[in-house]
Amino acid sequence: MKSFELDVVVTRGAVVESRHRVHAAVVDETGALIGAARDPSYVTAWRSCAKPFQVMPFLESGGFDSLGWGDDQLALACASHGGEPEHIALAETMLGDIGMEEGDLACGPHEPLSARGVRVLRDSGERPSRLHNNCSGKHAAMLARAHTANWPTYGYEREEHPVQRCCLDAVAKWSGLPQSSIGRAVDGCGAVVFSLPLENMARAYANFARAARYDDEVAGRILHAMQTRPFLIGGTDRFDSILIEETEGAVVSKIGAEGVHSVAVSSRGLGIAVKVEDGAQRAQFASVIRILQRLDVLPSTLSPRLDEFLRRPIRNTRGEVVGELRVEH
Repeated sequence: MKSFELDVVVTRGAVVESRHRVHAAVVDETGALIGAARDPSYVTAWRSCAKPFQVMPFLESGGFDSLGWGDDQLALACASHGGEPEHIALAETMLGDIGMEEGDLACGPHEPLSARGVRVLRDSGERPSRLHNNCSGKHAAMLARAHTANWPTYGYEREEHPVQRCCLDAVAKWSGLPQSSIGRAVDGCGAVVFSLPLENMARAYANFARAARYDDEVAGRILHAMQTRPFLIGGTDRFDSILIEETEGAVVSKIGAEGVHSVAVSSRGLGIAVKVEDGAQRAQFASVIRILQRLDVLPSTLSPRLDEFLRRPIRNTRGEVVGELRVEH
């Protein structure tokens, strides 16, 4: 098994000012753990990395197709989007297709995650709505799941609701864990969040990559939507969108809050899960890039857009470079 050093440091001058401890697991298409950083059994909340699995029961039910939805809606259901106009319009249309509106979403409002989204919202003079929530696509799909199944739409985000029980079934199936071993709590968006070891997160993404490669219809459709709609997955200048674009869909990655990231490398059936122990987002992108390099998925010389995430200058208030963020080794 390969051992990786993914800790990220922030320097000021020649001195290391901060250090972020990074755990990771790499699983191959046979389900074997083939690589790790620190503790691959580290248990944490999967956060938004679970979205591709949370939408699977909706596709399997036939309800998704009954609405005439396609890759755009599927990508937004998997997205942690930047709250840009295109994201907002699509989420609103999804709700309209089932006769619902923003107020039916259980997620709360927050400012857009992309700089462009913030600028557009500020220039409009409006306040953030629930549609700006980066999980509004997931919530619209969950509401649609309840609607097409003739289940109550009220409380669709709660653990006891059939929508969430179906999501738990999918997470258990793809991660290879019994439901009783999966922790449950409330995510930042109000829906159920699942906690499990990094190794099982990576196994779920490896299973996802392998299934899509071997003509599993549901996995294949989700992977295709993520590969071909990178802007909807993240947005302008967002890491996941850039990584998908720069690899032409060979790598599909999904951000989660608090330093969690999951990656599928479809051509090799690899699944990767990363956790920055202190939850710092500034460290997770660099660690994802480095582990992909160590696995020979990405080259040692990166495109300028990806290289910015691996080694980022630290500037003071006068714009002077006074240090850098980089993977320690």
